Amino acid sequence: MSRLAEFRAAEKALQEQLAQLESLKNDAGLKKEIEFEEKLQALMKTYGKGLRDIISILDPNPGKASAVAAAPKQRRARVVKVYHNPHTGELIETKGGNHRGLKAWKEQYGAATVDSWLRG
Repeated sequence: MSRLAEFRAAEKALQEQLAQLESLKNDAGLKKEIEFEEKLQALMKTYGKGLRDIISILDPNPGKASAVAAAPKQRRARVVKVYHNPHTGELIETKGGNHRGLKAWKEQYGAATVDSWLRG
């Protein structure tokens, strides 16, 4: 890139940033935030308080809320399921579907059929 093209690109970027700055200056919400910040800074200076003091006043237990939210939830105990194979008379008791015999039955007879063998 030539130096002239580089200069023009920088000049264009500057003009865009100046236009953005002007639009921000006219934003009423930004004006309110700036006014609030100035008043807050003056109030902190008047009472000799810092930002950490203000935060501790507004939220006296900052770690407590996150500790409660981070506590692990207790899982409900799994129910024992009993499957009865009507072809062999065999029973399988399991708390999950990862039982070797149950998997073999599902491969041989199909999952829907084996699920119908569930005893309540």
